[in-house]
Amino acid sequence: MAAYLFASVEVTDPVGYEDYRRQVPAIIAAYGGRYLVRGGATVALEGERPEKRLVIVEFPDMARLRAFYDSPEYRPLLALRQRAARSTLTAIEGI
Repeated sequence: MAAYLFASVEVTDPVGYEDYRRQVPAIIAAYGGRYLVRGGATVALEGERPEKRLVIVEFPDMARLRAFYDSPEYRPLLALRQRAARSTLTAIEGI
């Protein structure tokens, strides 16, 4: 069953975040992930429009999503993202 990583990101250091953004796609792909949403314009249909960058990544299953997030390859990029942005990440199991 597919699993999705949903991230809401407020970039505080654009230069540092650009380093993260440039390096992370290869690691995501190595764990079977693919971007469904990566930034882009948002339109509020109900409630307020989110001011943050939104990202959705699809993985084959929750195990692969967790393997990516916990991987030694991602660990330095996780630290880089945490220095360059304030984020919330949620793992969601699909149907």
